[in-house]
Amino acid sequence: MGAVEPERTPPRHFVRKYLITGLLIWVPVMITFFVLRFLVQLVDKLLVLVPKAIRPSELLGFEIPGLGILLALVLLFLTGLAVTHFFGHRLVAAGEALLGRIPFVGSLYRGSKQLAETVLAPDSKSFRKVVLIRWPHRDSRAIAFLTGSRLGEVQEKTESEVVAVFLPTTPNPTSGFILMVPADDVVELEMSVDEAFRMIVSLGVVVPKWPRQVH
Repeated sequence: MGAVEPERTPPRHFVRKYLITGLLIWVPVMITFFVLRFLVQLVDKLLVLVPKAIRPSELLGFEIPGLGILLALVLLFLTGLAVTHFFGHRLVAAGEALLGRIPFVGSLYRGSKQLAETVLAPDSKSFRKVVLIRWPHRDSRAIAFLTGSRLGEVQEKTESEVVAVFLPTTPNPTSGFILMVPADDVVELEMSVDEAFRMIVSLGVVVPKWPRQVH
């Protein structure tokens, strides 16, 4: 009897394999490119703050992509420098007092400032921890981000200890729900915030490695 020839893989399987491999390379590259291009174009609009006569496009005769990002960084740095030193803090205090007298605008500004100070503070714990909560019912789980544990009146009028979490939507994690959930039902995860966001955006396809690698 002759030797049995190995089963050959149909050519279409090779084509499908290589197409999928190509997609895995190009899809994240293109998504990253378009997101970065959108952000660059968005921030470049800050150049309208510069007088037209001294705009780089007028002086050089052509546009410089991404120049708005540099302008934004310089503006943020100079603002921080002015507020920290000189008389900037007095000007800010006077401006805040003026905004506080305007209905609705004052409340919006104070809320936005408090949010920024809470999230951006170096010792802040907001959005530093990834947790697992029971959602939308007790037999299912969802990934959320711990945003606060000192809830004042909410805690005072709740029977059990509760914490505030942000539950993002999928695949757009910039929207979601603020939930007050029992602290006993919250499971803290070891994955980082970045890893959790990638898992949410990918609809659960991109899962952080487990167990964690010890370096």
